[in-house]
Amino acid sequence: MTPRLEPDRHNLPAETTRFVGRERDTAELAALLPAERLVTLTGVGGIGKTRLARQVAAGTLGAFEDGVWLVPLADVHDPALVPQAVAAVLGVAEEPGRSQAGTVVAALAPRRPLLVLDNCEHLVDACAAFAERLLTGCPRLHLLATSREPLRVPGEVVWRVPPLEGGAAVRLFADRAAAVRPDFGLTERNAAVVARLARALDGMPLALELAAARVAFLTVEQITERLDERFRLLVRGSRTAARRQRTLRATVDWSHDLLDADERAVLRRLSVFAGGWTLEAAERVCGAGGVDVLHVLGELTAKSLVVAEHGRYRLLETIRHYAAERLADAGEADAVAERHRVHFVELAERLEWTGWRDPAATWEERLAAFREVRAELDNLRAALDACLRHDATEAGLRLCTATRWYWMIRGGFRESRQGFERCFALPRGGVPPAVRAAARTAYGQAVYEHDELDLAASCAREGLRLHRELGDRQGVHAAAGLLARVDLRRGRIDDAERALAEIRESARADDPFNEALALTSLAALAVRRGRLRSAARLYEESLALYRRMEHYGMAANALAGLGVTAHAEGDPARALRHYRAAHEITTRLDDFRSQRARCLAGIGAAALDLDDPPAARRHLSESLELTARTGQRLGVARILELFAALAAHEGDPARAVRIAGAADAFREAAGVPASPGSGARREALLERIRADLGGPAVEQLWSEGRALPPDRAIAHALEPPGGTAGDAPPAAPRRPPSTLTPREREVAQLISRGLTNRAIAEELYISPGTAGRHVANILTKLGLRSRAQIAAWWTQNSGSYRE
Repeated sequence: MTPRLEPDRHNLPAETTRFVGRERDTAELAALLPAERLVTLTGVGGIGKTRLARQVAAGTLGAFEDGVWLVPLADVHDPALVPQAVAAVLGVAEEPGRSQAGTVVAALAPRRPLLVLDNCEHLVDACAAFAERLLTGCPRLHLLATSREPLRVPGEVVWRVPPLEGGAAVRLFADRAAAVRPDFGLTERNAAVVARLARALDGMPLALELAAARVAFLTVEQITERLDERFRLLVRGSRTAARRQRTLRATVDWSHDLLDADERAVLRRLSVFAGGWTLEAAERVCGAGGVDVLHVLGELTAKSLVVAEHGRYRLLETIRHYAAERLADAGEADAVAERHRVHFVELAERLEWTGWRDPAATWEERLAAFREVRAELDNLRAALDACLRHDATEAGLRLCTATRWYWMIRGGFRESRQGFERCFALPRGGVPPAVRAAARTAYGQAVYEHDELDLAASCAREGLRLHRELGDRQGVHAAAGLLARVDLRRGRIDDAERALAEIRESARADDPFNEALALTSLAALAVRRGRLRSAARLYEESLALYRRMEHYGMAANALAGLGVTAHAEGDPARALRHYRAAHEITTRLDDFRSQRARCLAGIGAAALDLDDPPAARRHLSESLELTARTGQRLGVARILELFAALAAHEGDPARAVRIAGAADAFREAAGVPASPGSGARREALLERIRADLGGPAVEQLWSEGRALPPDRAIAHALEPPGGTAGDAPPAAPRRPPSTLTPREREVAQLISRGLTNRAIAEELYISPGTAGRHVANILTKLGLRSRAQIAAWWTQNSGSYRE
């Protein structure tokens, strides 16, 4: 029988709202449909499959001479009635002696229409069988289907409908909100909140439309704050919409009701994951009760309830909230959370060994371990939160210890230490000594990076005691090394040198990582003593060890140290080569923030010495921004000192003094005074500026810089040449500190009076040799070359340095 076709050759309904977004999807589907026999739009409920299908169908009317016909199947519940639904739309009456399906196939066999089979998921087997029969018997017919899972028919092209992208989602919300409240519009004030709301609703059109309807009596901020209650909030859709589309819960219920028991079990258990998961994690966490997780995960992905992306899986937030409710209702929440916690603690420890401590790991394995920690960061945070909720102190400390290396590389010292502190506040009973020892040492390393030296030393001593009791040599090396670095930073050079030499010797046998770390610290100590040849040799030894372990992230530190040494030797070109080699390593991962910041600072300092101020400013600016994000006050101070030298080089002495004062405030907050080298550079800088501006002006500018709030000090340094600090906070003039000790200042005064070393010794009741050492220290610290220059310096600055 010939089908009864309408005069305009379609039965598509007139749309009552604007179609927003999906311009690219619409264009690609319109180009695809005339060439492909069956295209199925799949996606989670509420993602907009039906509306997209209707929009595409309307745009392709000219491509199908026998029209475009929409067959709604949502209200068809008997699979046997699928052919009748198609026949009813086309006006094909059943013929005697022929099934309804056969009648439809016969009627359409010579024609070229497009049939849109809308909402096939609850009749998927019947729809698949009838679609295959249509495609086989009607060679010119084309099908466009919408379903939450593919039909799995030969020749089917599956088009997964994605969430609306950020801008389109915001536009859809704004359009629908204006329909219920005409004065609503996007403004600078609400745009960011609307964008956050759109992200939280996964760019799901139905959820956005239901949320927009609430604008009639709630602000956007109020809606966003209540999204944890989204299934209670988003409940009033159009009265004329299908029941499953009137509330967000009804839409998700529709999909959930189509699942079998295993699929429901795995879906609700998957809600425990944050930020996605791997197949291995799903099998360990969700496989209780003999469920075949591999098979079920594939089915949930096919049914658009799970999103698969590059070997990982995730739930849309709306589905995750729904599944979490089902998990709680099933009484499984605690058990699943426990399996999740166990898995991620063990995973974190495995990755820490590979990425940080295993001397046999390759560089690619270390990078892969770092990337895996980054990918699982939300799950690791969720596991830590679960530890805190359930007083699982041991698991929490193990997790914090196992992730410290990641935060150290990334510069996330604050989050690392906060995790430890939250776990230390839990009940401590039953925590094994080995876990306590590792945790205290790791926590000490985290607070050391925040310049809290007393706390770092206390933790290191406790860790050292526990590691010794346990006979853990590597732990002893790590804790003792931390204590030595604290001593080095405090200026206790001899104590630090003895401890580091002992660690180096002890670690030679079987702990190359801590041996290399001790060598690097010994090299830094040698630079501080002015023993530059020894420093270079020690850095080269540590570099060779790191390279042998393919621990190139740490090798970058040794290369940067060689840059510092070359710089101190007066060879900025060689220093620049070392800094650039180190920087090249740090660019392998965006998260190598601390190391990259140090390399950039070195490149900037070398560029300044090579008379390239634009390059110096560019690299120092990036270094300062990275370092400020890590919260390392000492690191910020060091870079500000370089900015002060840059400002002086650019002919802005007032700004140079102000930045130098801000750097001193950062050092004071860190509790770390200037080293002799940095102090000498500062004194040389200020001495030149005093000659131009005078001592009182320098003292006023110095005090203004010290009084700047940290963020304003950093912003002042980052401003282009000529920038000012704005209205600097009022501050009483303050004398910049001298790098000379009180005894060295006495010696400088006596030199200005023309006294020899022997005469100085008699005046101060010290030996001539000691007097000579004081003179040598003064020359080194002030960057001077002769006693006459010391005398001239004292004469010019005696007013500023008089006790």
